[in-house]
Amino acid sequence: MFETWVPITIAAAFFQNVRSSLQKHLKGSLSTSAAAYVRFFYALPFVLLYLAILRYGAGYDFPELNRRFLFFAVLGSTAQIAGTALLIHLFSFRNFVVATAYSKTETIQAAAAGMLILSDTLTPWALLAIVVSLAGVMLLAIAKRELGIRELFSSLFRKTAGIGLASGAGFGLAAVSYRAASLSLGGSFVASAAYTLAVALLLQTVTMGLYLRVREPGQLTRVFRTWRISGAVGLAGMSASACWFTAMTIRNAAHVKALGQVELLFAFVVSAAFFRERVTGREMLGVLLVVTGILVLLLRG
Repeated sequence: MFETWVPITIAAAFFQNVRSSLQKHLKGSLSTSAAAYVRFFYALPFVLLYLAILRYGAGYDFPELNRRFLFFAVLGSTAQIAGTALLIHLFSFRNFVVATAYSKTETIQAAAAGMLILSDTLTPWALLAIVVSLAGVMLLAIAKRELGIRELFSSLFRKTAGIGLASGAGFGLAAVSYRAASLSLGGSFVASAAYTLAVALLLQTVTMGLYLRVREPGQLTRVFRTWRISGAVGLAGMSASACWFTAMTIRNAAHVKALGQVELLFAFVVSAAFFRERVTGREMLGVLLVVTGILVLLLRG
């Protein structure tokens, strides 16, 4: 239960919650795509600083590039961008809440991708934990809109559900690809994870930067102007990503993603305690399922 990857994953979830909270302040000044780009662009300087500290401060040696690393680094970066783009696209549909719930299947899809690509194994208890927590996450996704469970399942064969599942597949594939890239480097898991993160962020910064330059003229200038809050987003995002990559180098991506759903508990506590939002019975059930899944994963998975 107290293996190294556990506190690292919890830290990743915490920093990701901080990043998401900070990004909300950018909604009025940036487009959705530009707000997403901030997490890459402003995280890049911080990850380069992190690499310098590891190399010259802690004495870590960084590995050399190899073809397997480059393949999975590019695949992971592309899959993450695709997953993000599909998730953003969902907001243009009327029933985006239900569709977004299907994007939460990234954990179970990461498990499948991990088995195919890296031959990662899951115990029956771990699979049960993932399924239980997934049910809780999907319930939380639709709780605020008071949508029925029947509507959730009846939407399974609609176009938007397919887009949601594809988004989840993108995020799941990205997680497994990053793990594969990091493992291909060998050596210290800290240095390998940091190196993988730096390359992935560089690829994403360049790719999404070109997209914004061509498709959304003017947004890059706005990204530069919001440097104060965006810089904080970048720092929190880099901290979260460094923890995610490190944890996924140690443990398979499905386990890390499943435990990472503790982020929803952080968000739930913040909403209830600080913003005094009303808590529904469905939300309480969703939280209970997520907590149950995490406990099963830690104790038996």
